[in-house]
Amino acid sequence: MDTALPVWLLDVDGVLNASRPGWGGPPRTRNAVSNGVGYRIRWSPALLDRVRALHLSGRVEIRWCTTWCPDADQLEALFGLPSLPRAWSMPLFDQEAAAAKLAAAREVLASGRALVWTDDTEVPLDGPVREELLRAGPALLLRPTPARGLQPGDLDAIDVFLDSVAAAVATDHRDHAPENRR
Repeated sequence: MDTALPVWLLDVDGVLNASRPGWGGPPRTRNAVSNGVGYRIRWSPALLDRVRALHLSGRVEIRWCTTWCPDADQLEALFGLPSLPRAWSMPLFDQEAAAAKLAAAREVLASGRALVWTDDTEVPLDGPVREELLRAGPALLLRPTPARGLQPGDLDAIDVFLDSVAAAVATDHRDHAPENRR
């Protein structure tokens, strides 16, 4: 992957999997198994079309950052997504998963890459951790309502953020080009 690309840490439950996803069309519902337990997965096809389009655009590296990481292959098949990198591979739950999600966000920013983080429970709404992440580098932190998941405006915000990061990178490259050094 291009190390200049922003990284999108993508949660599933309450972000893609939502009880009332909306998006102007009927949701799809299928079952998936994680850690030996079956779960109903409900999502908006239009949302997944937008996620897939962003992946295919080459503007962002999407990484699973979810308790589904060890079983993400099932989600990729359900959602029609290619195999995406995982933030971790072992089963993690509750506080361990919360800590791993925050560590993944910090790791992306520490690597110098821009961060998009979508999570319905772990993205901080305010406070010192949110301020830390926003100071560490370009970051878009979205915390959707769990019953609705990501909405069209959220994907629009991701598009705008990715455009702004690309513009900043292009400007930085121009400013550091040999003909601009004196």
